[in-house]
Amino acid sequence: MIKHPGKSPVRTELSVMSRRSVIIGLPLLAAGCVTSNYGSISDGGHTINAVDMTSLDSGLMRTEVAWSGKEKPGSIFVNVPQRRLYLIQAGGRALRYGVGVGRAEGVTFRGTATVGRKEKWPHWTPTANMMAAIPMYRSYSGGMPGGPSNPLGPRALYLYRGGKDTLFRLHGTTEPETIGTAVSSGCIRLFNQDIIDLYDRVPIGTQVTVV
Repeated sequence: MIKHPGKSPVRTELSVMSRRSVIIGLPLLAAGCVTSNYGSISDGGHTINAVDMTSLDSGLMRTEVAWSGKEKPGSIFVNVPQRRLYLIQAGGRALRYGVGVGRAEGVTFRGTATVGRKEKWPHWTPTANMMAAIPMYRSYSGGMPGGPSNPLGPRALYLYRGGKDTLFRLHGTTEPETIGTAVSSGCIRLFNQDIIDLYDRVPIGTQVTVV
């Protein structure tokens, strides 16, 4: 060991070791963050695949951001052109999620509703409009049980207005690569890991505004 004037050999060695630990640990911390948010999940007897975020815009990942809107904490705000959903927090903050939206302007819900129902591994029945737009959906006119192949994914939040189902949902997806795009049948889709996170955070009665 080289002794430097005025420096303790032990302190110098510890300093070098600390720097090495930080350098070695940085990739692990980064990997741990991604794995924690978008890794494989076992849920309800099903396996939810990890999302490969290396091929997607990192801005679609769930993150906390500043919020200056008038919406109350606990409410949800969906910006369709921006392809983002915000869960408003106290103190001028919000949790931001990337979403996929409707491919056609006319079939995407706009306005204010409330979460009237929540389901885990929901059953899915395509609407008449969906079957008209996507003929392959006609084979599921009798409904499709919940599971990894179900287009609604592991969770669904059903939007109600005036006590009636609007037929629009916030839900998961079987196509994570479509998040951030306009390709859905009108509903708002999230990464499966994100819809589980959102489902756990919001109760029935939560206000949802879509613009």
